[in-house]
Amino acid sequence: MSDVVIEDLHIRLSGADIIRKLSLDVRSGEFLVLLGPSGCGKSTLLHSVAGLIDAQGGRIQIGGKDVTWADPKDRGIGMVFQSYALYPTMTVEKNLSFGPRVAGVARSEIARRVERAAAMLQLTELLRRKPAQLSGGQRQRVAIGRALVREAAVFLFDEPLSNLDAKLRAELRRELKQLHQKLGATMIYVTHDQVEAMTLASRIAVMKGGEIQQIDTPATVYHRPANMFVGGFLGAPSMNFVEGRIERADGGVRFMSPVVQVDVSGYRFIEPPPADPLPAVLGVRPEHIVLSPQGRPRAGSATLALVEPMGSNQVVWLREQGVSLAVEADAQFTPVLEDRIDFAIDAAQVSLFGLHSQQRL
Repeated sequence: MSDVVIEDLHIRLSGADIIRKLSLDVRSGEFLVLLGPSGCGKSTLLHSVAGLIDAQGGRIQIGGKDVTWADPKDRGIGMVFQSYALYPTMTVEKNLSFGPRVAGVARSEIARRVERAAAMLQLTELLRRKPAQLSGGQRQRVAIGRALVREAAVFLFDEPLSNLDAKLRAELRRELKQLHQKLGATMIYVTHDQVEAMTLASRIAVMKGGEIQQIDTPATVYHRPANMFVGGFLGAPSMNFVEGRIERADGGVRFMSPVVQVDVSGYRFIEPPPADPLPAVLGVRPEHIVLSPQGRPRAGSATLALVEPMGSNQVVWLREQGVSLAVEADAQFTPVLEDRIDFAIDAAQVSLFGLHSQQRL
């Protein structure tokens, strides 16, 4: 296992700054996921760690060794790409053993590594087949196995599941998580899929515009987003946002808007709110809104605009004064469209952001 330390990294491609002054510490043995929309710089960052893209400035260390200008083969990394990139004329066994054979590893050692990787990835029965005889999921397992046989210090994954269907993605997610638990290796994984990030990561680094917006455990990033971008990027449906103001009243603190009123006296503010009303945005996730509440403080009322059945539950969309709210409701709930309905909000689960800064208050 090795840690990865990135200091003040600067990457410029085609005359444009993709990453500027980025620093990141990846702990030894952790599964770090780089999450963000297309074009945010996450793959560029991963490729710079792999040595596939040169840096204009900064430093990259792997296992305490400065590898900023080292060739990819000298960095002690194993990489899995979005495309399988298998040799079509070689069997699975030959594909797995290709790297060590080129590196001059002894045959007995290569056989041991291939046998171990094949057992881990359920490829033992497929070693004599060629890529054309494999399913997409099996091909991606071979691509992962090819990285494993290098017995690298750090494994890098560049959206390896994006070409698979939903069922295969779910299966391979579980296998990757189990693989990390078995190996205990340092893994850095790039994705734009929040489900992959939430299920796989020890920590998530959410990126936007070449910068890390927040890095923390999946639970913290989900429940305490550092800004509105992070809050809106995670979750399906994403976090609801309502503009309003924070006011001090009757010894407490309330969020007030024409649509929603919530007592936020128990909110953990980073800095105490001022005495004067403060323009703010309330963020609340769909699962923290309760329809037709019994015995709970009413936060507002709205018109039922749309229902999306999801099987085990349903997403109910409310509309009021130009504001839409997504609510996660029980599958047995039978709403009537265009009816008005009261709702409550779990004040312990809300997030508050500055209206102009969009940063967590």
